[in-house]
Amino acid sequence: MDNINPASMPPPIPVSAGYSPTLPPGENPEDKIPVTGFIGAVEAILRQPRRVIYQLAQGSSTSLTAALLIIAVLSAGIYGLVVGTYSMGDQLWAAPVKIVLGLLVCAFICLPSLYIFSCLSGSDARLGTVLGLLAGLLALMTILLIGFAPVAWVFSQSTNSPVMMGILHLIFWFVATIFGVKFLFHGMQHLKLRSSGGLQVWTIIFVLVMLQMTAALRPLVSKGTSFLPKEKKFFLAHWVDSIKEDNKPAEVANPAPAR
Repeated sequence: MDNINPASMPPPIPVSAGYSPTLPPGENPEDKIPVTGFIGAVEAILRQPRRVIYQLAQGSSTSLTAALLIIAVLSAGIYGLVVGTYSMGDQLWAAPVKIVLGLLVCAFICLPSLYIFSCLSGSDARLGTVLGLLAGLLALMTILLIGFAPVAWVFSQSTNSPVMMGILHLIFWFVATIFGVKFLFHGMQHLKLRSSGGLQVWTIIFVLVMLQMTAALRPLVSKGTSFLPKEKKFFLAHWVDSIKEDNKPAEVANPAPAR
């Protein structure tokens, strides 16, 4: 054991010069490679998010922000089409339109509070940079949803319960949201963010707004008599009513015994 020949030892694994995951975006030369095109933006947001953050922080990232928003819209539309395959018919176009509409409305509603919380937390990010980071969050979320789309389609063709399909879609959305929020936090941390408390509060607001959209734009999974509901309803009340409606056939098929 003590007479090991150094020449017989395997060479060390090479490390890229200047690479460190703790370095701020731009310190690593690879981070400065421009992100161009839709395919380039998709690959960068998945493989090298530091490149996206660095380019957004430069203040001249209008094209990248637009690309990320377009990616989010297209990806949400594709996943919405999969959601619509459960009920078919009008839902094949209504579900994609509603999901894209809900995504854009949520972004518009939550952008001002995100900018305010980022300023209160010490970040020096400009409004355009905050918009770009939010666009990156939405793009990453919806790209991940496309990854879940085949699984969602299999279940949509093999179950008759809209409640179970709704729960499955919510699980996929929740997982995708976690990764999207992590991207946002990572971007803000490299923009002189001193405290994450404001962003944590904003995350709760963002999640609540997205959940309320499931009630405001209902129905998303099952068929409806109109494109948008005429009755206002809190999302928890909507979920409870949906569960009761889903259990009605079982109650009719197994009536209580006469007393």
